[in-house]
Order: sequence, then structure tokens, then C-alpha cells
Amino acid sequence: MGKVYTQPELIEQRREWKKQNKKVVFTNGVFDILHRGHVEYLISAKKLGDVLIIGVNTDASVKRNKGPLRPIVNEDDRAFLLSQLVCVDATCLFDEDTPLNIISDLVPDVLVKGADYSLETIVGRDVVEQVGGTVKTIEFVPDRSTTNIVETIISRFSTK
Repeated sequence: MGKVYTQPELIEQRREWKKQNKKVVFTNGVFDILHRGHVEYLISAKKLGDVLIIGVNTDASVKRNKGPLRPIVNEDDRAFLLSQLVCVDATCLFDEDTPLNIISDLVPDVLVKGADYSLETIVGRDVVEQVGGTVKTIEFVPDRSTTNIVETIISRFSTK
């Protein structure tokens, strides 16, 4: 599947990028119903380094975090769709409720989350900063979210 990695494969690839002195950026999320807000966020994240890795929550992780009705798009499709974006160099599924384990394994140079997080609450911040890496937030595109898309679908197609 090209840029979709297992965790062991991605850890090995990270070692290669490190040998090549590539600046690795990591972000994570559900990325359910991929939309413009996601893509603009990822384009901004990629500008912070040479390589962009996305940790994608598995379906089980999403259900635990967002409830039994999510995700709408299954994990393999979400990872594949993201991997096909020009700005994305690698995707990898993770099953935990937070990305701490995958961040600890990869130790990216830059850790990025959306601006709905404060720097103090970003999981893995300590891991990245301990090795001299940076942690950043990126503003969202207004009115672009999976929740908005779901609400539009419901309002337009629900029988009343």
C-alpha cells in the first residue's frame, strides 16, 4: 500500500530518515470523512519539516474516544486516503487511546496538533522536547469539520 506502514516498518523507516538527516514531523488523529480542513492542516504540518508521518487511530480506538457511531470510514480506508496526499510521507495505525507509544517509538523532531489543544495538553510533548524537538499547534480552517459534514448529511437526508 505504499506509504501505509505497520509500526515496526515505520520505526525502521524512521531510522533511515534519521540517518539522512531528515526532519520528521508527526501528527495524529482520526481523520474520519477526509475534508479540506484536514488537508490544509496537513499541508501546514508538512511545511515544518522534510517528512510528515500521520498516526491514525484504529476503529476500536475511535469508538473508545468518540463513541459507538464512529468512525464512519474504516481504519484501512482512512490510512490509505491520507497516504495518497502529496504532503504525507507515511501513515500508521495505532490502537491505543493516545499516540504516546508511537510517539515514544518514533521520537519525531516536530510534534504537531490542532490549535484546539494547548501545548501543555499535547500527548508526547515531553518525549519530543527531551531530545530537543519542538511541539507546535496549527490553526484550523473555520467551519470545516467531520462533525459539520455529518450534521449536514443528517439535516438534508433524515426523514422528519
